[in-house]
Amino acid sequence: MSKTHVAFERLAVTLLAFVPVFASDVSAQNYPSRAGRIIVPFQPGGGADIQARILGKKFYESMGQTFVVDNRSGAGGTIGAEIVAKAQPDGYTLLFSTASLAVNATLQKKPGFDPLKDLAPVSWFSSAPLVLVVHPSVPARTVKDLVALARQNRGKLNAGSNGSGTTSHLAIEMFKQYAGVSVTHVPYKGGGPAAQAIMAGEVDMRFTGQLAVLPHLKAGRVRPLAIASTRKSSIMPELPTLDSMYPGFDADNWYAMFITAGTPKDVIAKLSTEIVKVLQVPDMREAITKDGAEPVGSTPAELGAYFRREVEKYAKVIRAANVQVE
Repeated sequence: MSKTHVAFERLAVTLLAFVPVFASDVSAQNYPSRAGRIIVPFQPGGGADIQARILGKKFYESMGQTFVVDNRSGAGGTIGAEIVAKAQPDGYTLLFSTASLAVNATLQKKPGFDPLKDLAPVSWFSSAPLVLVVHPSVPARTVKDLVALARQNRGKLNAGSNGSGTTSHLAIEMFKQYAGVSVTHVPYKGGGPAAQAIMAGEVDMRFTGQLAVLPHLKAGRVRPLAIASTRKSSIMPELPTLDSMYPGFDADNWYAMFITAGTPKDVIAKLSTEIVKVLQVPDMREAITKDGAEPVGSTPAELGAYFRREVEKYAKVIRAANVQVE
């Protein structure tokens, strides 16, 4: 082989080494160059759907391309998440999901994908901590009172949830494990029936969303005891956090953006930056607050670390309580 030929091959190898970087830069500079879609793995009208639609509108305003919300509900959010996990990693199929994604990593026996491997984190969008409430007939004004009452009446208090395996159910199991009490879980088919049950006195306690419970608090139909989060609520700042009593207690039905694993990192970084920027806009923050959540925003790495912790946390709760879903 001639020296000229060797020199040419070395030059070719050197140039090829720069191709991925150059291509990546170009993809970020031109992204998005066409319309995309935001998969919401739940029915229209819920918190994830409402926030995703507002975000899609803001993406159009800031990036000049349409991101249409595509509702793909079923299997507790698994069906929609799997669509994104198996999509082309080109940045045009996004997932806007909730804490159910972390729950399903353990709860779903055969989900068809691994959310930790097949999805890439983009940004934590908002926080929606649950609230511990009791029926007015329950003689407990504080969490301490409720725990004492549960211990005195072992297994006699009952707690309603939106259904087995939901975050409202796992918050109950978490409370039982952290506080060392025994209460009977009563699953309902959704938040509406569960709300009606506690207002009618069918159940003694439940964990529910902030916004959903506000009208009932004002009407005196339920009594709030604590926020199930590590942070105080800006909506109900007077309530203590369960974390302040039981360190590590955190039942937050958060919202976050994920994307197909393998998507160019610069595209992910651009999306994350856009989300953080959007969350600073007053009308966006107001819309999120009206939905009972609070704006957060994060880097992909921060969401990735948080998501792994959430998967591990719920895995422990599920296994300890032997939670099963059909």
